[in-house]
Amino acid sequence: MVAVLGLGAMGLPMARRLAEDLEVRGFDIAPGRLELGREAGVTPCESARDAVRGADAVLLAVRDSAQLEDVLFGEHGVAQEMGSGTVAILTSTVGTDGIAAVAARLADLGIALVDAPLSGGPARAGEGDLLIVVGATPEARQRAEPVLTRLASTLTVVGDRPGDGQALKTVNQLLCGVHIAAAAEALALADALGLEPETTLEALGAGAGASFMLGDRGRRMLRAYDDEGVEVLSRLDIFVKDMGIVADALRARGIEAPVAGAARELFLRGRADGLGDADDSSVIRVVVPRRMRP
Repeated sequence: MVAVLGLGAMGLPMARRLAEDLEVRGFDIAPGRLELGREAGVTPCESARDAVRGADAVLLAVRDSAQLEDVLFGEHGVAQEMGSGTVAILTSTVGTDGIAAVAARLADLGIALVDAPLSGGPARAGEGDLLIVVGATPEARQRAEPVLTRLASTLTVVGDRPGDGQALKTVNQLLCGVHIAAAAEALALADALGLEPETTLEALGAGAGASFMLGDRGRRMLRAYDDEGVEVLSRLDIFVKDMGIVADALRARGIEAPVAGAARELFLRGRADGLGDADDSSVIRVVVPRRMRP
């Protein structure tokens, strides 16, 4: 049995995917998300502690490191309710700080921590098409395998320690944040130069300047640029959080990264402009609020 704690944008489609083959219990603080879980085949529970009792694996879809600490060890924490031999699977991007200490506290209770941050978005989560990087002992990875293989199309083991997955995801988010910001600036410049947007995207996508983020976010950026409604597939404030994790990691290791810093500033400005809950493609509106051409 699998317990999923956090039925948000990523937790719910992951729970739905797992429920196709496994018994899944779920908990979220929002009653509406519990009802959506029920409709997806997930057994809703009244508390996180109820959800984890008797679970073989507990999937943690939390917002940040503070919420991770609270969910596990806070006043209503679940760690004491998880039986020895349970595996805790952390799917969120929370950074490396404190992961070793969390893993040690869980180990004292006989619980293994699998550090498995993921990429791919809600649609791919529901299809089992996520990219997951894993840091965990071989034994813990084996115990988590029935869950991870149902969620991932690409599963990469990056190390034997919890925290190794977070480390690689931090590097990944640096690149993703920079690529989104660069795509926004490039498309704004193309517009200012009078270029046709669709032709521009096609040409850039076929050349050396192509990137996944340009191809994935480009058309959404143009819709956001025109102030049209854009489906929120990845909130802008997620990159505020993740680029903050990147900045902390760089600062702690004495690495200067002005490009990453500039990209982070764009996301921070976007949140300040009220775009935090908009799709991250809306960062183009920080570069230039409206198209220059009629």
